[in-house]
Amino acid sequence: MTVIARNPRRRRTGAAVATLFVASAFALVGVRMADGATLPATAPKAAPRAAAADSAGATTPFTSYEGEAGTLGGGAQSVSLTSAPTTQYASAALEASGHAYAHLAGTGQSVQWTNNTGGPVSAINLRASIPDSASGGGNTATLDLYVNGVLRQPLNLNSKQSWLYEGNNNYNGNDQNPADGDGRDFFDESRAFITGAPVAPGSTISLKKDAGNGAAFYDIDSIDVENPPAPLPQPANSISITSCGAVADNTPTNGAADSQSADSTGAIQNCINQAQSQGRILWIPQGTFYLKGTNGLQASGITIAGAGPWYSTVYRSVPLPNNVGLGAVFSLTSCTVENFHIDSNATSRATVDGAGGAMDTTGTNWVADNIWSQHVESGFWASGSGGTVKNSRLTAIWADGINLNNVSLNGTTGTSLTATNNFVRGTGDDAMAINSVAYNDFGNGKIYYTAMSGVTLTHNSLIAPWGGKGIGVYGGSGHVVQDNYISDTARYIGLGAGRFGVNGSDLLGATISGNTVLRSGGNAYSQGQPALQIGNGGDGQNVGTVSDVSVTGNTVGSAVYDAVGFSTSTGTKLQNNTITSPWRNGIVISPPFYPAPTGSATITGNSVTGLRAGASAFTDNSAGFTATTSGNSWQNASGEAPYQGVAAAVPGTVQAENYDTGGPGVAYSVASTNGSGNGYRPDGIDLETTSDSGGGYDLGWTGGAQWFRYTVNVAAAGSYTVSFRVAAPAAAPDAFHLADSSGRNLTGAVNLPATGDFQSWTDVTATVTLPAGPQVLTLAEDNGGWNVNRLTFTAR
Repeated sequence: MTVIARNPRRRRTGAAVATLFVASAFALVGVRMADGATLPATAPKAAPRAAAADSAGATTPFTSYEGEAGTLGGGAQSVSLTSAPTTQYASAALEASGHAYAHLAGTGQSVQWTNNTGGPVSAINLRASIPDSASGGGNTATLDLYVNGVLRQPLNLNSKQSWLYEGNNNYNGNDQNPADGDGRDFFDESRAFITGAPVAPGSTISLKKDAGNGAAFYDIDSIDVENPPAPLPQPANSISITSCGAVADNTPTNGAADSQSADSTGAIQNCINQAQSQGRILWIPQGTFYLKGTNGLQASGITIAGAGPWYSTVYRSVPLPNNVGLGAVFSLTSCTVENFHIDSNATSRATVDGAGGAMDTTGTNWVADNIWSQHVESGFWASGSGGTVKNSRLTAIWADGINLNNVSLNGTTGTSLTATNNFVRGTGDDAMAINSVAYNDFGNGKIYYTAMSGVTLTHNSLIAPWGGKGIGVYGGSGHVVQDNYISDTARYIGLGAGRFGVNGSDLLGATISGNTVLRSGGNAYSQGQPALQIGNGGDGQNVGTVSDVSVTGNTVGSAVYDAVGFSTSTGTKLQNNTITSPWRNGIVISPPFYPAPTGSATITGNSVTGLRAGASAFTDNSAGFTATTSGNSWQNASGEAPYQGVAAAVPGTVQAENYDTGGPGVAYSVASTNGSGNGYRPDGIDLETTSDSGGGYDLGWTGGAQWFRYTVNVAAAGSYTVSFRVAAPAAAPDAFHLADSSGRNLTGAVNLPATGDFQSWTDVTATVTLPAGPQVLTLAEDNGGWNVNRLTFTAR
């Protein structure tokens, strides 16, 4: 780890290793041809939609479509990661969201999506890769955009702000010479308004490599489509930067600044000074306004507002190569910033390449809302108390996306800070971090800082960091990390809770719950890092105290190596987490390079399914670490597990067709095998397609002494009303009852009225009292002659 300057930004390191080596083979990739040949199975991706507020991840104004999920044409291919990397170096598939992309390499090749957003689309943001130039420094090219098969416009793309190179002597560096090693940072993002009429719902959007599109290939990772609202008007009591002499330059940037642009640095700073002295809002109107040179902007106690991130841009143009230390574009104390875009011409995270942060912030009750940052060293580097980053977009960032800390702008505290509903994709370091520093030593004595406390990270989407974690929780206490969506780390841990560096604060308490971590972990420094890690050592130092971390109700899917790893830590609670299809093991104490000579954890109610041959659900490699385990899936000798590995939530709905897996005598018992539901699940016993609202399958062929078991996870102990969705041609007295795992009858006999047909549906209710936590309920059939579609539990 390197700590430099008064406002220190972290350098990424791995766990300590004595020797780095280069393996000869990259991870295998799968290819799907346009004729429909299939890829090897990969983890499911979220449907192309903006995330709902009650699910993991951010609610966004755009919808994302994956390149590999589009319809391929003309011989285009889909390339995906199909096995864990055997080298520490990068590949395009590793750095792509979904670990997959569409590859267009020949004239006429294309990828197409249908606008199913339910509304018009008038703007597109494209994450793609085109080749570097032979000597480095990048190329420019166009790619044609079609709507309903009709050409709309060429999109401008470039590789000037991507493609770094590394070898044994410059691993994780900023080298831009292709002769110096293997490539990384393959993808960049370009945005544009779509010319002509907005794309109507149901219409198609295509990207096609035509004869005039000069790049040798186009790797399409994803597109974001939206219909931005009209520009916001200038607010009352504001002063426009144009009134102070700032001049807009609307020549599109494409990896570099417009050489003819005017420098507005002095004019904007003058306007900031006026706004501060007059108590007014600083207004950034439509247009791109340049900061040319190495100076940034400083403000205190004001609001800085724009017309919207699609309309108002502040662009930093630093003469390259640069040998002057750079502050952020904005250095802010107790300010509110909202509704604009920040970009720069930086070509790596190094000062010589023009890298400086977008916003360095401190003070009290500061707010950043709806800010879109690109091509800067960091999006937000923020300390203080009561501050919030929300509703913001950070794409193609050279280092950290959002780093909440206790050192920014000479701050010494970081309390009650919040990051919520932000979308971060393609960062060269951690997408999001809580970074509590204990001290810094700048050569003239140590400066000590107050350990961070009460930081909240909720409902953020953190996608495809190519040089860091999805979320890093480094030190402090009382933090809440909840309902975040993390996916596709290229090299490092997806979500880590520990301490950063020998000068970092100990981590003395955090709650990590409801997060989804998909396709994460990585092979940086050839370490095979886990998707979720608790304990010290995630920074490469293996020092410090990590204690009292609660990790509950998270989902870890398709981990590239181990799903969960424990290093030295005490008092950890790992409870009711769902782990599916890891590429190595499920839960490991002291995995390779993450020692746990001491420590303790309570590990209860966790489910691990989809293990590969030779893998273990739980492995303890440490004689000195005390792990207390109970109620976990691997401790269930019967082999029973919740359907698809996820316990149904109570309150909530349990679909009748989603009974547990484990087979006859374990998950269900029937007198004879009936049903036509094997297309839904291989053991589709007594299932049939339902005509009830919502579709799907119902459970039929009922009969006395048959039963089906369902694993549920009850949020809170108490009394619940159960609404059974049932159909019965004739009345069915004493049809069934619901029992707990001990066989205790919870509902008493449930009587069903006649509905006239097996597909005429009604609801009957009963009351149950349930303890909190994971448990198995049995639907015991006492008499036949009825169907059931679902069970809905509501707290009384």
